[in-house]
Amino acid sequence: MRKLLDAVYDGAAALAALFMVGLLLMVLLSIASRQLGVHVRGTDAYAGYLMAGAGFLALAHTLKRGEHIRVTLLLEAVGGRARRALEIWSLGLACLLSGVFAFYSCRLVWQSLAFNDISTGNDATPLWIPQLAMAVGTVVFAIAFADEWLLEVSGRRASAGSAEALRNE
Repeated sequence: MRKLLDAVYDGAAALAALFMVGLLLMVLLSIASRQLGVHVRGTDAYAGYLMAGAGFLALAHTLKRGEHIRVTLLLEAVGGRARRALEIWSLGLACLLSGVFAFYSCRLVWQSLAFNDISTGNDATPLWIPQLAMAVGTVVFAIAFADEWLLEVSGRRASAGSAEALRNE
């Protein structure tokens, strides 16, 4: 199961990287088209969609690598059992919030598809397409938080050392 979860997190990160390359290509296309006096419709909108998708798809990988910013002042003030209880509580709350976020992201995609919602820009993109990256990213993020919570409850979660934690604060 561990290999599968890590593959999901890495796959989402690889997809986020591809979205970043697509973002670069959209920006370059926009610049080149302006220089050539040709208008390519939707480059700004697609650049925005790709940027948002890259951000959401990278969330779980960033969490699992310990790169999210954490305020550890309270955690370092308490020790032992209180620290572990606080970690379990905060990860449980994060599971709940990320689950709600994933639910409503998926619901937004479903509603956009059901209502044939399209962008108001001149590209007229069906909005469920760019929203899908957000939904997938939030679902994987919720899975990653549940994974972290289960690891903490079972006592198998690796905690960040003080030098490692300092680079994130």
